[in-house]
Amino acid sequence: MGRAWCYGDSVDTDVIIPARYLTTTDPAELAEHALEDLDAGFASAVQAGDFVVAGSNFGCGSSREHAPVALKGAGVGAVVARSFARIFFRNAINTGLVIVTCPELVDVTDSGDEIEVDLAKGVASNVTKNQSFQPEPLPDFILEIVECGGLVEWVKRRTNAA
Repeated sequence: MGRAWCYGDSVDTDVIIPARYLTTTDPAELAEHALEDLDAGFASAVQAGDFVVAGSNFGCGSSREHAPVALKGAGVGAVVARSFARIFFRNAINTGLVIVTCPELVDVTDSGDEIEVDLAKGVASNVTKNQSFQPEPLPDFILEIVECGGLVEWVKRRTNAA
């Protein structure tokens, strides 16, 4: 369970992590600047397990992996959105950031609400408002990649197991 940080539609990768910080790939350093041009207090106040909740087309813009790395580095437990830009969706999986498509949860959630996501059970809940929904399911192999922490770790585990 974590607190919701709500944003609107078309939050692009330049807002998630401004281009001036792309000189590093260090998750901790990127986390210090996550969403700072949209919400100056986010990076200093977000807590491990909190959720970014957004509208449609979250993560549009460039193809850089810095954006999901910054959010994951900040401790974001998942991004819940009405929809995701395709490249962000793939980059989130590649880096092990949990992403959840659940328009119904987005519609009832306000900043500061406590929410909870259980991908194994297929439930996304606004605990504050006592409402639960079924998010769009992710295929098992995608869940496995995310649970491993991303594509690189998933490949390492699979090649070491062979």
